[in-house]
Amino acid sequence: MGQEFFINSQKLEDQVRKLLPSQGGQGAGVDLSASTQIIPIIDLTESAEGSGVRQDLQTSLSHKSITTFNVTNTTTTFLNTTGYFRLFGAMSSLNSSNVGIVTMSISDGSTDKILLDGRVICQNTAVGVFPLYPFDFIVFIPAGGSIKATSSDTNLRVAGNFRQIADIDGNLTNP
Repeated sequence: MGQEFFINSQKLEDQVRKLLPSQGGQGAGVDLSASTQIIPIIDLTESAEGSGVRQDLQTSLSHKSITTFNVTNTTTTFLNTTGYFRLFGAMSSLNSSNVGIVTMSISDGSTDKILLDGRVICQNTAVGVFPLYPFDFIVFIPAGGSIKATSSDTNLRVAGNFRQIADIDGNLTNP
């Protein structure tokens, strides 16, 4: 059997009252104690918060959770909300004889950095084979940050979807 010690700390007592109002936050006193006995602890926080969804299920897509973007012949900022996001889609040409540039960049509010940069070259073909450049990645957008897509021609397109998978503090967002 271990020894038990009482702890007299106003700071610790205040924190317990704040975190566990049913254990003394409504005016009842709280005695804090420590023990030399080893007691195993099981953390049920995720289950208690309702965030115990498997990771692969948590990142799934739903009609409610995705936002579509489609950029042609312009530069468009399509994402400027803070947090962690999954971006997926493709860069493509819409006709059989086109040359142009399509890019996707991330900005911190003052400087852009290229995430994807492609020169789309289509040759005239009888069967109409058009190149498709898929992408799928995770990005973090801080305050003031954004994601932009650029298409240099009316026949070039950057299209896809994005979904927030966690807020700026890393709290997971279910679909």
